[in-house]
Amino acid sequence: MRSVAKALVVLLLYVSVFTGVSFAEGIYDKQAGEKAKNEKVLTVELPFISRGLDPQLCISTSEGTVINNLYEGLMREVKGKLEPAAAESYEVSTDGMRYTFKLRNTNWSDGKPVTAGDFEYAWKRLLDPQTTAEMAFMLYGVKGAEDYNQSLGTAEQVGIKAVDDRTLEVVLKEPMPQFLSILSLPMLMPIRKDGVEKSEEGWSIDTQKAVSNGPFVLEAYDSAGKALLKKNAEYWKAGDVKLDKIHVLFVPDEDAALTAYYSGEVDILNSIPVSEISRLQAEEPNFYNFPQVGTAYYVFNTSKAPLDNKLVRKALSLAVNRKVLIDQYIQGGQIPATGFTPPGLVDMEGREFHKTAGNYGIDPNDARIEEAKKLLAEAGYAEGKDFPEVELLYNTSEANKLIAETIQEMWQKNLGIKVKLISQEWVVFMDQRSQGNFHIARAGWMGDYADPVAMLELWTSSSALNDGKWKSPEFDKLIEDSKLAVGQKRFDLLYKAQDIMMEEMIVMPLYYYTDPMMVRDYVKGWERTSGGYLYFGDGADILK
Repeated sequence: MRSVAKALVVLLLYVSVFTGVSFAEGIYDKQAGEKAKNEKVLTVELPFISRGLDPQLCISTSEGTVINNLYEGLMREVKGKLEPAAAESYEVSTDGMRYTFKLRNTNWSDGKPVTAGDFEYAWKRLLDPQTTAEMAFMLYGVKGAEDYNQSLGTAEQVGIKAVDDRTLEVVLKEPMPQFLSILSLPMLMPIRKDGVEKSEEGWSIDTQKAVSNGPFVLEAYDSAGKALLKKNAEYWKAGDVKLDKIHVLFVPDEDAALTAYYSGEVDILNSIPVSEISRLQAEEPNFYNFPQVGTAYYVFNTSKAPLDNKLVRKALSLAVNRKVLIDQYIQGGQIPATGFTPPGLVDMEGREFHKTAGNYGIDPNDARIEEAKKLLAEAGYAEGKDFPEVELLYNTSEANKLIAETIQEMWQKNLGIKVKLISQEWVVFMDQRSQGNFHIARAGWMGDYADPVAMLELWTSSSALNDGKWKSPEFDKLIEDSKLAVGQKRFDLLYKAQDIMMEEMIVMPLYYYTDPMMVRDYVKGWERTSGGYLYFGDGADILK
């Protein structure tokens, strides 16, 4: 299927070059009509989106980027700072437990007013156990939210209430220093109940049912390859929106995406072949490589032997040379990972969390082979003898395949064990990983805001994203206690929490993410949030 998709994209590019038909325009001709000569149209390439554009079900930066331009939350991150968005103002009680938001007089794209009830509905839908939203835990700091999500309470007991059409009141169960940051995220964007109830399945990509309160509105969508956004005339800052339309291309192959960029069919490129990153970084003035709050790792299924033994997990982790993996095979400017939280996060004393936490026995520049062998022998598998066959699961891509094969070879050479590689397409892979049908699986996590808890709370016992099936009451308590603590005491608890998960080596950190992009020099005023979501609503423009 991958080769067929690539061939199709290359064929379309061939047609565009030799017939003068635009690749971007050609796939939109029925929905968009002829593009007016004076229209400002931005073409953005994003990795494939498989789950539509439902804010509450968003788990990827690709979905999040589109949602971030269609909708607007109470807060928005602009130029690295939070500012009120759909909220005109807010007040916080002296104990930090009650937030009262006053909404602006704004409309949905169909002219109906945006109300506090739309936010209450969206947030409680995120928490509704029937929604099965992986990111529901983002609201666990709200009173009654976790109990409702875990089917231990009701929606009425959740501390989210529309006092009137323009007033939203939120009661927390403890102070949350990061609460306002969370409100800028895609999964906390408002939605309209009547639109969802018309068709619970597929409403977010149905242009007849989905309405927007952000700078753009969805005009056309095809999950196989395109989306078309147009300027939302009802947006409260429509005068600041310079772009008329945004073409979003979901190109299923990185090589084809780069070809589309070079052929002039793409203005912003997000999918870059790993093998090309070093060259582009050296040669292209329009190449960007942003640091990210994110870590690539392999997750161990701690409920399956022999991965239920932490000595085995540690041996596997120490036997991998991360520097060789990055320098010789990935070549994307990533940083070797020695813990789960990435660089760039600081505690209240100004210390970098990553450096202060330490390396947990992992050498970022080499494998610790002798130590790994001792641990494996202690676990009962000296020189790899009698080690059962385990499977390494990864989602299909050339980069993931190369990484998996390299680590497979390291484990064979350094520990004498054999691992079977299994590649699956994204939707199947995600289903199998979430159900725990694996021994070792490729994974990655991007924190949505710059705080260690955005990474660490992934591993609480109640987290729907804890695919490794690891449970630690002590870890859970530290995360919960950190939400009640303030200042450096809060960070001390988070240090202890990471110490526990890394001592258990429930994951094998590989590298810290960077985000390579290509952006034409005539594209001005675009924004990129700390979570990696692109935004084009505040003056983004095409000057050519």
